[in-house]
Amino acid sequence: MVKKIVILGSTGSIGRQTLEVVEQFPDKLKVMGLSAKNNIELLEKQIRKHKPLAAAVWQEDKASALKKRIAGLHTEILAGEEGLNTLAAQPEAEMVVVALVGFSGFKPTFTALQADKEIALANKEALVVGGELIMAEARLRNKVIRPVDSEHSAIFQCLQAGDAKEVERIVLTASGGPFFGWGKKELAAVQPEQALKHPNWEMGAKITIDSATLMNKGFEVLEARWLFDLQLSQIDVVIHPQSIVHSLVEYIDGSTIAQMGPPSMLHPIQYALSYPERWANALTRLQWKKESRLNFAPPDLETFPCLRYAYQAGEEGGTMPAVLNAANEIAVEKFMEGQLPFLCIPALLKAVMVRHRSKAKPTLEDIVGADAWGRENAKKILQKKRSLI
Repeated sequence: MVKKIVILGSTGSIGRQTLEVVEQFPDKLKVMGLSAKNNIELLEKQIRKHKPLAAAVWQEDKASALKKRIAGLHTEILAGEEGLNTLAAQPEAEMVVVALVGFSGFKPTFTALQADKEIALANKEALVVGGELIMAEARLRNKVIRPVDSEHSAIFQCLQAGDAKEVERIVLTASGGPFFGWGKKELAAVQPEQALKHPNWEMGAKITIDSATLMNKGFEVLEARWLFDLQLSQIDVVIHPQSIVHSLVEYIDGSTIAQMGPPSMLHPIQYALSYPERWANALTRLQWKKESRLNFAPPDLETFPCLRYAYQAGEEGGTMPAVLNAANEIAVEKFMEGQLPFLCIPALLKAVMVRHRSKAKPTLEDIVGADAWGRENAKKILQKKRSLI
């Protein structure tokens, strides 16, 4: 039986790799919808190859241009937030792969659940900002959200070794990014091109910068809290530079189950699409005769405090995680533009969090409002202060 899927963010790193998986299993997977922010050149190629029923583009002018480029094809072109949400609820699709970047993935994820779709989630921010809402909707619809992140896919797989009530804690592994072991003096001179050179993973620019600051791991902690119904005290992080052990689950009897594999997103993407089955493939395997050493170390929370701020935001709850995410998106944007030093990224997050009064049990509208508030205040702080350190 062919599974019909929509891929939100098909021109990004995860989206492109999802299509690689689709192409390996033409008898099992069929693309019904695609979306891009503004890369209509690549989206056009994807449309011509996969012939989806519909595609969405964020900008109206880009959508109009794409319509002209694919004139004669039978793919409907949608535009803007409304178009994205329409695609997320496409009646013909069974599953929505959410591979959007940042806060933009929140509403489409919620919309897809409301439309009774299966979710393969590669957008951790959706659960960071609105985990309580999204998981409540998933329970209401009796849906299992299938994680695409390698760490959460690992936990998802390890949890099949025991009952959820038998879990003592989980351990998320982190590569440490390109600056593992660096001190603040070295980090003070970091440039964007350095932060974009991840030692193990090929990812989009935003997530690569977040990996360098350990903010990405902080967001993964908050995602895991909701995805696996855990307390923050049950979630640990350990630095594992080889990126072979993708994460671990420790059970109450002291047994620890780990999921391992090469540092490739194709494995967790395929499992999210194939679950509960496993499909034979020709993907790279671990070379055990060559993997001679696996190292682990605690994260340096003094030098890389973003991870600590994520725990703090999670403890406070309410709208605080949404504000943290919003401030981080602005900080990364300004760093990439050369307007904010690397060490000022966590400083800006802290400054915004201090200003915010969190609202408990937020509605969807509250979360959208908190996101806007976080962005606005991050920009105000940057305008008023030359230095945050």
